[in-house]
Amino acid sequence: MSHGYRLGLTTLERRRIRGDLIETFKILTGIEKVDMEHFFEFSDTGYNLRGHSKKLTVNRCRLDSRKYFFSNRVVRHWNKLTQEIIDARSVNVFKNRLDRHWQDMGI
Repeated sequence: MSHGYRLGLTTLERRRIRGDLIETFKILTGIEKVDMEHFFEFSDTGYNLRGHSKKLTVNRCRLDSRKYFFSNRVVRHWNKLTQEIIDARSVNVFKNRLDRHWQDMGI
């Protein structure tokens, strides 16, 4: 797991990614009352055996700074999740499944 070496602490980068994924889940499930189209666009490649049914499109950026915006930096991580994680019925279930998945993957 991507922890601090001596104290077993989660790295700042891992906490940021986890927070981004939780916020993305809340936006896409309507828990956050924002227009998801301002942030994300679903991929139209269709659902296949890899990944899950709610893949997001990576937006091309002309400006280098734009690629670090929340809506761009989270897509790669979101698209790597499994269908089981995406299908969570609550934020807490999503968090638990995400943490378990990362633990199983040794991340």
